[in-house]
Amino acid sequence: MDSDLTLLIGKDEKILYAGKPDKRCFIFECIFNPLLPFAIVWGLIDLFFIGAAFSSDKANETALFIVPFMALHLLPVWIYLGGALLSFKHYRNKAYVVTDKGIYTSGGIFARTYKSKPFAELSHVDLHRGIFDQWFGVGDIITTSAQSNPATLNGRRTSANAGISIDSIADYAEVYKLVKKLQEDIYTDVMYPNDLRPKENHGYKTRYRG
Repeated sequence: MDSDLTLLIGKDEKILYAGKPDKRCFIFECIFNPLLPFAIVWGLIDLFFIGAAFSSDKANETALFIVPFMALHLLPVWIYLGGALLSFKHYRNKAYVVTDKGIYTSGGIFARTYKSKPFAELSHVDLHRGIFDQWFGVGDIITTSAQSNPATLNGRRTSANAGISIDSIADYAEVYKLVKKLQEDIYTDVMYPNDLRPKENHGYKTRYRG
């Protein structure tokens, strides 16, 4: 488990699940992403113009211009290749933790990013299985936040209500049931903090007993 990620977890929280995405599925999704077809078409077009330029009679004259220009023009291809090659490092930094109070994730390539969402702020829990998920026998747990929390990113106001996700894990069915139960129980306690519900619930501050 990521030692820095555990720093986000409170002393009174109980870890119920800790894991990482399936490595094969994670790498495949990084390589075969929506940018791949665009990068292939872009690269083929540029290679055609490079070949045409060097096959002309003035190849020596145009080489000094065409090579640096095309190297810059191929930037979308370099971005895709860089993302694919760095997918292994991205995988090493990816981790998930589910406690009895919330979900915690870590990620990033060069800069590490740590995110957390308490179950009290989550309104929906969904299960998603894409093509590669079904191929490798894994699944994604995607949550939706009930609150629109204003945040600041690079000096601009943004919305932090996107929830949080646990992607490409092998035991997706068990984790989905766990997260769903915790979200329903705790979110309901927050929305209805009174003794008209089960006798053991006396408000939002009550320790979860599920």
